[in-house]
Amino acid sequence: MILTLTLNPAIDQNVQADRLVFEDRAYILSTNETAGGRGINASMVLHSFGAETKAITASGGKNGKRFEELMQQEGFPVEYVKIKNNLRGNLTIVDKQGLAVKLNERGPLIHATELAKFEKTVVENLNGARWLMLCGSLPPGVPADFYARIIRQAQQRNVPTLLDTDGDALLHALEVGPSAVAPNQAEAERLLNRALITRQHFQDAARRIVAMGAKWVVLSLGSRGAVGASESVLVEAVPPLIDAVCPIGAGDALAAAFTWAVAEGKPFEEAVRWGVAAGTASAALPGISFANLQQTQQIYSRVELRVLSA
Repeated sequence: MILTLTLNPAIDQNVQADRLVFEDRAYILSTNETAGGRGINASMVLHSFGAETKAITASGGKNGKRFEELMQQEGFPVEYVKIKNNLRGNLTIVDKQGLAVKLNERGPLIHATELAKFEKTVVENLNGARWLMLCGSLPPGVPADFYARIIRQAQQRNVPTLLDTDGDALLHALEVGPSAVAPNQAEAERLLNRALITRQHFQDAARRIVAMGAKWVVLSLGSRGAVGASESVLVEAVPPLIDAVCPIGAGDALAAAFTWAVAEGKPFEEAVRWGVAAGTASAALPGISFANLQQTQQIYSRVELRVLSA
């Protein structure tokens, strides 16, 4: 199976508005509530692709009870690590033109004993895993090297890892050599402490992140697709033009589809193409929702793959 870890899940409040503008009113068209978190989203995509997946995540407080109720609808196994504090709530507002605002709480304080339970739970599940995806922010109380520790545990058991996070957690994890990382443009800019504007900037950034320790890098660029890099190859995957309805979560779909593809034995270049197809197809759907395999296949054939070096 493909195992996902989400230390900082959330109850997502999703609002569809007619338009988002400064200093004027907007009207709410619809609202809904979903279980969220990058790893949870990744497992949703993997499950819709027909892959076996299991999510490891936190649950605590009133929001934790509601989170577990929402997760019962998803159809894949979830193992909860109980924590004392209440899970966070996030607010997402999207208008009819695809403009989005996302406001996230930082998350609950996780105590050292609870964190030890997380590590134990992951290790217990690694023997049955083909890949481990470590996704999302670290909540308060979690040291920045936690993902690095988990990656070492996976390496000892020959389980490849994909890391999808930001900041110091990404920097520390690169030092131990994850199999893949999937930063978006803003996360790469923070990691490298420089603005990324041109195609050459994106290509150089992907190469630099490989040099920092990752075997594979998939640099997500939203509507511009992605740049993929390894020590031996550099590729661009350019999606077709679409009407983006809600781009939030597209990066989670990209990371999940990339992992699914490499787990299925597809070459790195094709895995990048699958990732971009899934992200693009998901952005064309209303609300925070994710494309299934059939919807992704319809976009996949229209994604242009450019091999820049080999």
